[in-house]
Amino acid sequence: MSRVLGDTPGELGVTSHDRAVAVLRALIKAGMREVVLAPGSRSAPLALAAHAAEIAGALRLHVRIDERTAGFLALGLAIGSRRPVAVVTTSGTAVGNLVPAVMEAHHSGRPLVVISADRPAELRGTGANQTTWQTGIFGRFAPCVDLAATLGPDATADAVTHVMGPESPRGPVHLNVQFDSPLLPKPGMPWWSAARSASTPESTQTGEGVQVTHRPPTLERGPRTVVVAGDEAGPAARALAEAGGWPLLAEPTSGARVGDHAIRAYRILLGGPLATEIERVIVVGHPTLSRPQTALLTRDDVELIAIRGPGGVATDPAGRAAVVDVVPEVTAEGASDPAEVAWLRRWRALDTQVCQGLDALVEALPELDALQVAAVVGRAETEGAESATLFVGSSNPIRDLDLMLPVGRVGGRRFVVANRGLAGIDGSVSTAIGVALTRPPRDGGRSVALLGDVTFLHDTTGLAIGPHEPRPDLTVIVVNDNGGSIFSLLEQGSPEYAASFERVFATPHGVDLSALCQAGGTAYRCVRTRAELAAALADPSPGLRVVEARVSRDARRATAVAIAALSRIGEDDPMSGASP
Repeated sequence: MSRVLGDTPGELGVTSHDRAVAVLRALIKAGMREVVLAPGSRSAPLALAAHAAEIAGALRLHVRIDERTAGFLALGLAIGSRRPVAVVTTSGTAVGNLVPAVMEAHHSGRPLVVISADRPAELRGTGANQTTWQTGIFGRFAPCVDLAATLGPDATADAVTHVMGPESPRGPVHLNVQFDSPLLPKPGMPWWSAARSASTPESTQTGEGVQVTHRPPTLERGPRTVVVAGDEAGPAARALAEAGGWPLLAEPTSGARVGDHAIRAYRILLGGPLATEIERVIVVGHPTLSRPQTALLTRDDVELIAIRGPGGVATDPAGRAAVVDVVPEVTAEGASDPAEVAWLRRWRALDTQVCQGLDALVEALPELDALQVAAVVGRAETEGAESATLFVGSSNPIRDLDLMLPVGRVGGRRFVVANRGLAGIDGSVSTAIGVALTRPPRDGGRSVALLGDVTFLHDTTGLAIGPHEPRPDLTVIVVNDNGGSIFSLLEQGSPEYAASFERVFATPHGVDLSALCQAGGTAYRCVRTRAELAAALADPSPGLRVVEARVSRDARRATAVAIAALSRIGEDDPMSGASP
């Protein structure tokens, strides 16, 4: 997965300064406008060049002291800007700390550019300080180009341009740049020529990869069909459902949970009798949020059509789908067929009934409950700022939001994102900050992150933002139930494992979030009611702040059982089993 460039004698007089500038200029030409830096010695040429480029207006620089945090900040910047974003590290273990962010970028197709500084190749295996085998460290998750210390600036720029070109697959790339001494030029030499520091990139390449131009296949009507829209499905999923007259089962981060065809309570309905009548499923994006959904995608009596995502992978857990490159079109013949009209009408009617039952159940829970938090956040994102941005952490928060997030209106600017490539909790604070820094609300509102307490604690270094760094207007809602309550919903949460559950799954931590925030100078507020939470979300004060919503997890499993029971609504549906 790695290529070595310049392992033969190169240009005389080549300096580390020249090569660092060449790397950054080529990336700017490819559309990069943000650079995240974790400080180090071997990466000094890149650090000074990036700082000079920021002063010249060519890019925006972000500095973090933790490489893992830096990697996820860059990932968030890439999510929000839809452009390639670079993260710069020094040599040694610093590079290894980027593995989680690179893995997530690979599986979600994000344009993350790792620039690792290295010592000359001849020092590998000699015991030289901070020298290891950095080339290929990310394996299949990111192709690596090893730029030898002998490679001249022009050849360096050509190599970067090639790896960032439109023919390259979407996702992360790794540039391992060898620097020999001296790392710095003579004092007084300019790091960034003003004559070549135009703030507008020479290319409009956005890191979105090759645009597929295959002719869309055409689907015939007839089978009872649903469209499943997973993470990053986009508006094409909604358009397909509307063209076919089919129900749209859209996750919060799909970008498609809008319009009259979207079914809010789809996850509950997939556990009921209506789901047994599904004959065809079209999957757009990367759905990951529920077992009923996975069960549907693996049923051998259902025709499955899966569309490849930007990273080239289609969601097909059973390996039996018909995989296509673009979202299909639907034949116009039979568009007003009474059976198809009835199919959608039944989903809508049951969705209304189940949502009424769900909302009543959540309303009756003792305040403050995690589902009530999700309801308040979801309502604020739907009815509040015109350009609302919400980052959601993995585990329970995104699943709670999936149940409680209202269907949005077509044409709205609600932007809900998450790290769903691998669905890990890594780097969520930093990713949320990156997203917020690239998407300032147009109407004076704020970005919001909804995280669990374990997810928040896993990335507390994300709050360590220096006084000279860009700061987001971001409210981080921490749903604190003092542990990993999601495990209570799984097999290990059943009574027979109670003796081990608290110690090895729930893992209560007892951390005082107020003291933690105070230590880092982060604004903090604790809320105990839905009214207090709504007021905190409506507060327009600028800056980064943490809002802790303290909830209990004692009834989490019982509440899940009660919610699942709502799937029995409609068992006596007179239309059940009717022929199409």
